[in-house]
Amino acid sequence: MARTQAKTAQETLMEDFQTLVRDTERLLDHTATLAGDQADELRSQIHETLLRARETLKLTEDSVRERGQAAVIATEEYVQANPWQSVGIAAGVGFLIGLLATRR
Repeated sequence: MARTQAKTAQETLMEDFQTLVRDTERLLDHTATLAGDQADELRSQIHETLLRARETLKLTEDSVRERGQAAVIATEEYVQANPWQSVGIAAGVGFLIGLLATRR
């Protein structure tokens, strides 16, 4: 479920950035021909799109941060519940890293 939410948030973020790019390109294309009011309207549309993109980015960041904290808590609980298994895993990983480092 969290993976689906992250994917949806990522897709929304990408759509917002694509809209921002299109609006910016339109602004650049029409800068020479637009009157003051038309340019202001297009700038406000770009500003609104940018705000939506920032909000979506913030939501995605918060979601990733929450999942990261949940992973840290789960890891700490596992280590506290199974200290000897954790030591064994850490020793095994250290041994493998040592083997890989000496192969160079």
